[in-house]
Amino acid sequence: MARKIAERSDIVPLLAEAFRENGFEGASLTLIGAKTGLGKGSLYHFFPGGKEEMAEAVLADIESWFEAHVYRPLRETEDAAQAVGDMRQSVEAYFRSGRRACLIGAFALDNVRDRFSAKIRNYFAAWTEALAGALERGGVDPKEVPYRAEEAVANIQGALVLARALDDPAVFERAMARIEARLLAG
Repeated sequence: MARKIAERSDIVPLLAEAFRENGFEGASLTLIGAKTGLGKGSLYHFFPGGKEEMAEAVLADIESWFEAHVYRPLRETEDAAQAVGDMRQSVEAYFRSGRRACLIGAFALDNVRDRFSAKIRNYFAAWTEALAGALERGGVDPKEVPYRAEEAVANIQGALVLARALDDPAVFERAMARIEARLLAG
């Protein structure tokens, strides 16, 4: 039975999980309908552009969450250690300590990378740049800043993959602790 959803924003988290679990191509409209409880007509009512518009809405939602909980605090928190610690907590919460895949990372590896390239690039660039700004404020050697920021984001993505592959969230938590320590090291 199809359920009533009042607003498009109510559907976006359900769409995100459908894409996370099945990829863009694997998330058929039938599967998305089952995940959201909506019929195809209702899905097209909210997303006339179909599955691509659904993915764009999900990517925009992720971008908005990261802007509010990761990028902005990294840019605006004066104390670098606090900014990096807050980033760690937010990232661990968002990815459920490695139990949740990074949809942007999955799209980057999938054959839809080119279709969503601007969103994918902006996600990683914004994160790296915001982190670099916090490291600069923290007194990290300016020559080292871009490399540490890039290494941290890459290591977070790798830790997500490894934690999910091993079905062991502790892998992600340990990696996040090492990443935080490395970022703040002299």
